[in-house]
Amino acid sequence: MTEVAEPSSIARPARVRRSPTELQVSFLDEAFVRSLVDARDEPGWLRDDRLAALELFASLDVESNRLYTPYVDLRAAALDGVAPYTRTAAVADAPGTLTAEIAGVLELDEDGVTAVALDDSARAAGVRLLTLAELVRTDEPFARRLLADGGLVPADEKLGQLSRAAWAQGIVVHVPAGVHVAKPIVLRWRAGAPRALVARTLIVLDDGAEASIVEELVASDGVVPGSQAMLSATTEIRMGAGSRLAMASLQELGPDHIVFQQRLARIGEGADLRWALAQLGARLVRSRVDNVLAGDRSTVEQVEIVFGSDEQLMDLTSYTRHVGRDTTGQLLAKGVLADKARTYMKGLIQIEKTAVGTDSYLGEFGMNLSKAARSVAIPSLEIDQPDCRRAAHSSSVGPIDETQLFYLESRGIPPDEARKFIVLGFLEPVVARVPLEDAQDRLREALEAKWAASAGAGDGSAAA
Repeated sequence: MTEVAEPSSIARPARVRRSPTELQVSFLDEAFVRSLVDARDEPGWLRDDRLAALELFASLDVESNRLYTPYVDLRAAALDGVAPYTRTAAVADAPGTLTAEIAGVLELDEDGVTAVALDDSARAAGVRLLTLAELVRTDEPFARRLLADGGLVPADEKLGQLSRAAWAQGIVVHVPAGVHVAKPIVLRWRAGAPRALVARTLIVLDDGAEASIVEELVASDGVVPGSQAMLSATTEIRMGAGSRLAMASLQELGPDHIVFQQRLARIGEGADLRWALAQLGARLVRSRVDNVLAGDRSTVEQVEIVFGSDEQLMDLTSYTRHVGRDTTGQLLAKGVLADKARTYMKGLIQIEKTAVGTDSYLGEFGMNLSKAARSVAIPSLEIDQPDCRRAAHSSSVGPIDETQLFYLESRGIPPDEARKFIVLGFLEPVVARVPLEDAQDRLREALEAKWAASAGAGDGSAAA
């Protein structure tokens, strides 16, 4: 007769418990970094920069701001089995083609380069659009100026140091002094295989230059459902005196993607930067934007939207430092959440002693479409210079406004259509700022699709 063990003696597999701030990136160590440098035949100064970043990565917490630490949750990022790309293509196999609406395009598909093209007028004016590896190979002094000593990556940003240490792919856009690129440049990333793509984008506008850039992050054909992939990327922007840049980024990656984005800008005297950022895809997004208004009379306008559904988690952080005199910042974050989605919107405006005459505003607003959704808004100010034109913040989280709903219904619009108009109108500020009509249309279609998929999940009247 076979004996049956008592329930108390049955062995059960141990549950692995993780802290919400624990980041599991098992591939990143000194041996990997050195093998990456060797495989790519990189110069010694770049090896030293990667190793310095690795040391910082190992020593830093994921979130250095104690006010924001309780709102970090990386438990959805199961990255132990994700293998990184090391050797990636530096040039396209064939020249790309341009449409009449754009001045240039650079498209990357996983570890390959599928298209690079720049119109004749931009090329003749000295505009450069190329991969980062190609820049290191063809213009090492300029690459060293942009990358050595960490570039613009903050020394306290762990995920930025990850990209600095392990980047395998990158894009460079350089617009020389006084050059105005009339049509947008498109940067398209296709990712989604169960791999880790670590990247950097460097954008340089010299004095008086003007440009508009549309970045698209979309799923590749290599997506393996149920297998996590990671994209860790920095966007580092240097703006000379009097330059102007409109930068739009549309993230529509697949449901198994983990996305770490760090956007960093140093804005020179009289320069003007306009961000339009949309987060729609991925399982987990951790986005950080650092704006440094270094020059007098510099300006930044930043709008970031989220439409979350299912169990997506969108963690958005914005830091804006006012250093120069008479600088202006207008910063806005908006989130719409359905199902069990969560978003954390965290922002800090820092006004330094030198920043006389600052005008800065930060607004964070969440709209919950279901009772299981959760939005957190934490705007904050740190003011060392009392002589400001304005330093203000505001926030709110709640359901669809019943007054707006009543107004639309009283005009004969059915309730479901009224809710749709309110939600999509709430997110329109980013759509309208995308400097390419085709990209605007695709973003509106993506938002409509999100709405259609989540419309049955909530009644639009969730409690705040």
